[in-house]
Amino acid sequence: MSTVRRWIPNQHGAWAMLAVPYLAGVLTGSPTWLQLPLFLAWLLGYCAVFHAEQWVRLRRASRNPRAAARHRRPALLFACATTAFGLPLLLAEPWLAAAAALMAPFLAVNVLYARRNRERALVNGLVAVVPACGMLIVALRAGGGTVAEGLAPALACLLYFAGTVPYVKTMIRERNSEAYRRGSVAYHAVALLAAGLLGPWLAVPFALYLARAALLPGRGLRAPVVGAVEVGCSLLLLGFLVGVHG
Repeated sequence: MSTVRRWIPNQHGAWAMLAVPYLAGVLTGSPTWLQLPLFLAWLLGYCAVFHAEQWVRLRRASRNPRAAARHRRPALLFACATTAFGLPLLLAEPWLAAAAALMAPFLAVNVLYARRNRERALVNGLVAVVPACGMLIVALRAGGGTVAEGLAPALACLLYFAGTVPYVKTMIRERNSEAYRRGSVAYHAVALLAAGLLGPWLAVPFALYLARAALLPGRGLRAPVVGAVEVGCSLLLLGFLVGVHG
């Protein structure tokens, strides 16, 4: 069990960011068999990238070579597993190569921040959100949908998950920063207006996201509670996206 915990990334918020846009793409289109191996390759690829970034980061930031070395094997094995699922997908659907190429620059930025031991930087978090939300369009396209059909729900995901980056900081690492708190509230106010333009019903969940950004910081909530609230917010977004665009 300890081995599983070491191999599976413990970034709990990342799992919601990986799953919700993907599921929204599947459920707002026509589910097909192709989307299952695509999802597995997506999750395995994330695990490979996570361990590769930790290896890169710890090689420079840690004086203990073993701290970095323990990420090498998981990175290689997850990369091999991703390739095993990914290559047949590319042969079946060559357009996936273009989708991967579009995500590559964002991955490169994340690796650069990891190399500098600045994974928690605000910009790095925002950059990571973009390909995760873009996966909604990929999943929808794999089910026979079009890029145009996926733009609005993908933008809604981007608005929400980008907002979680400063908001979670106000709850944990920057909980004493008034500047972060004001910035987070201001962002969520703008996101509410933008979401309303994407679809009037989307204003409902985004109004709740604004309320939690304004009211919850400073209340001393523990990290598990903060995480649970975000899981609920993610599922709420998924429900509205499926209801509006499904």
